[in-house]
Amino acid sequence: MTATIHTVAVEKTSGDLAREQQLAWKLAELATRAKDAPQDDEAVAMAKNRIIDNAAIALGAANERAVKVARADALGSKGTGKATIWGLEDKFAPVPAAFANAVGVRFLDNDDCYLAAEYSHPDDNISPIIAVGQHLGVSGADILRGIVVAYEVHVALVGTGDGTGICLHKHKVDHMTHIAAGTAAGLSSMLGLDTEQAYHAINFAVHNAISSRQSRKGDIGAQKEFVPGFSAEISIKAVHHAMHGLKGPNPVYEGVDSIIRRFLNGRDDENAVYKVELAEPGVDALRNIMKTYPKQYAFEYQGQAIIDLALELRKQLPKKGDGVDLDQIEKIVLETSHHTHHVIGTDAQDPQKIDPDSPRGTLDHSIMFAIARCIQAGEFHKDRAYQMTSAEKDELRAIMARIETQFDQRWEDLYHDQDPNVQAYGGRMVITLAVGNEVADEKTRANAHPGGDTPWQRPDYEAKLADYTKDLVSDVERDRFIAAVDGMDSISGDELVRINLIVDAGKLEMPDTNGIY
Repeated sequence: MTATIHTVAVEKTSGDLAREQQLAWKLAELATRAKDAPQDDEAVAMAKNRIIDNAAIALGAANERAVKVARADALGSKGTGKATIWGLEDKFAPVPAAFANAVGVRFLDNDDCYLAAEYSHPDDNISPIIAVGQHLGVSGADILRGIVVAYEVHVALVGTGDGTGICLHKHKVDHMTHIAAGTAAGLSSMLGLDTEQAYHAINFAVHNAISSRQSRKGDIGAQKEFVPGFSAEISIKAVHHAMHGLKGPNPVYEGVDSIIRRFLNGRDDENAVYKVELAEPGVDALRNIMKTYPKQYAFEYQGQAIIDLALELRKQLPKKGDGVDLDQIEKIVLETSHHTHHVIGTDAQDPQKIDPDSPRGTLDHSIMFAIARCIQAGEFHKDRAYQMTSAEKDELRAIMARIETQFDQRWEDLYHDQDPNVQAYGGRMVITLAVGNEVADEKTRANAHPGGDTPWQRPDYEAKLADYTKDLVSDVERDRFIAAVDGMDSISGDELVRINLIVDAGKLEMPDTNGIY
């Protein structure tokens, strides 16, 4: 392995950094040289797993309001392109198709994750790459390479240990910036662009993909779910314009008025330095996709291991009928990392996070809700977890008020450990019962994590697909789709329409409101 850690620093005066020294150029080189290098078999197989995962979660959310609106937005382009939208047989223009699919994939907060210096959902890159690939009739192998490259770039920007990665959330910048870089690189690789074109595509995409994290605060509507749709649109147009020979603002990372200097650490320190580890183009296998984690539950990633832990501890709690005697629980304390405590725990001091009447976009970022719902229901299903009766809400409100999160330095150290074999996003849970005794245990990683108790394999992705689409898609159609994904390496052109899962046993709904179009 010959990966290199690159130093990324701000220019002292405009124009004093040769483009070959710029991060965007290095990302472009990685992307464009990948076309002539053999692909890693495991990475390609994982890309196929994540396509199946995308189909599952997109159709699992297909009739949610925001997803219906995004899909309806695309209907005006029906017949004007060759891209598909999950669930529909028609073909569409690539930009609206990518937008609709990306919104569907993100809605349940059940897509894959990678956390290091920054947070990310790397499969946000998949929708635009498939849409453009279908539209232009590239090969399935090209699409898979584009996905692997997008993951490679995205994960590298988020961080791969040894102090690498560009943290955005510290400065309240949304992680769309890294999504756009990954997508532009993946599209460039898939389409066989030269390094000059890829460089400008990345500059265009990154520059236009800066947004604040206010999208995750307040009365959350759909902005958080729409972020990957906007990123897909920005990235596709960035590549399109670069292919015409247009030049994006550069250097997009290091410029005196660019990303690092005006939005990140360089805003307060003109000598700020970041480090990014990149594989040697054409030499190293691109395997960053193997570092990413699937999500078993429709909930913020920091809660995945805690949900597993709560379900395991539930088995030891006093029973009442078929459930747990919630009255016997005096309090629950979760010792955990700063993020879990401060962002999705009680230190957030957000009354909505302990109110079961809050919107789903808030509840899926409340560890108090996740713990209470697991103990109450004995499961955490993507739908049933958030569908509650009034009586269940009253019970939840009472138990959520008895849950407290506490910062623990041990879990903070594990959270930030640079060794991926040590790094963990879990906690220790202590449940104190009314009789005085305690039920306690800890979990470092989610079961589904590559380093968890039961790391996900292909059957787990297929089971998730069956569960999330059971009321919409027939077994025959699911089997056809899985076979098509498995055979992507040998298809191209109009055959790429097969990389779509058609709703043939249910109904895709339209919005019940009107907009401009």
